[in-house]
Amino acid sequence: MYEYVERYGPERIWAATVALLAVAVTLAAITFPQRIYIDIIWQYFWGPVVADAQDMNCIAWAGGEQVPCGEAGPNAGPTAEPGYTFVSYAGYIPTLVLFLTGIVFLVGRLDIDRYRAGFYGLFPFMLFGGALRVVEDMNVAAYRVTGELAIQLPWVGILISPLIYFTVFFVTLAAVVVSVWLDRNGYVSGYEYPLAAIGTGLLAVTVGYLGFTAATEPYGTFYPWLLVTTLVGATAATAVTWGAIVQFAPEINRGTRYMGIVVIWAHAVDGVANVIGLDWATAFGHAHNLRPKHPINEAIVDATGSILPENIVAVTGAAWPFLLVKLAAAVLVVWIFDETVFEESPRYAILLMITVVAVGLGPGTRDMLRATFGV
Repeated sequence: MYEYVERYGPERIWAATVALLAVAVTLAAITFPQRIYIDIIWQYFWGPVVADAQDMNCIAWAGGEQVPCGEAGPNAGPTAEPGYTFVSYAGYIPTLVLFLTGIVFLVGRLDIDRYRAGFYGLFPFMLFGGALRVVEDMNVAAYRVTGELAIQLPWVGILISPLIYFTVFFVTLAAVVVSVWLDRNGYVSGYEYPLAAIGTGLLAVTVGYLGFTAATEPYGTFYPWLLVTTLVGATAATAVTWGAIVQFAPEINRGTRYMGIVVIWAHAVDGVANVIGLDWATAFGHAHNLRPKHPINEAIVDATGSILPENIVAVTGAAWPFLLVKLAAAVLVVWIFDETVFEESPRYAILLMITVVAVGLGPGTRDMLRATFGV
């Protein structure tokens, strides 16, 4: 194996591996449609996406059609539910590893330096990913009210987890390539400027679509004070946390420097959005509080509700510990990424920092905008 890597290079080996896997899966699905496509690909990968898009708890494969489980009949094929399974994880995790490997090769091929500038240039894309996911939430709201999807399958599938991660990845990849090209050809003084501009433009278009839909369609409503409160609350929580670090433990942020503020703010947005959406949405005009979308949120809410007396939970809510957990996790990450990490491998350190921010800001933006537009 080492001989082949030496002869052809790791990038070609990676590209050949991806191409062979894609061809193998495609041929297997065509040759064995029942065992490969229906029993594996549809049941564990595409079926959950279709169920999520149509707001179904369960969908079945019956006679070549996808129908609600309650209408499938006794001779229906496999069923699928929204969310993940161990089988889907077994497919998604290796795919993620392949993509991350490709990102490492791409960064090396583009010979990108000034990594910290790239970190800030990519920041709008992290907001864009969460906002794009709310487009699908709006699509589900349309289906509930009208019985029709505003964006039809299979196109809406690329906006549903986990496919949306690949969608955002390819959009971001194209933006990076264009921005680096503009920089190398002397059109801009740094690739981070067009990169941030592209991301900001995509974010503005996406939020503009959500706002226009909420204003013109019956399945969306705009709650501006909820948005303002979430952003102000996250910023205040970040300021307090960062101030405490600077005052009592300045060594924590010596590696990340001001990137640490972005990390903490990203996770503060997620924490505050969950606290407001899960406990206080009705105070801003919602008919009811939102339901947890992630297992960790749900576990924290359940634990708080079971530990604290009911009369206290009625006043404080049950989701507030989630904000503390998010802030603590963000501070831990900032502390782990010390000066040594950035000195030894700045490229990988920045890639990991981007991932950490995206993990907080993607779901946080989604929860914030989902509550803001009432979907």
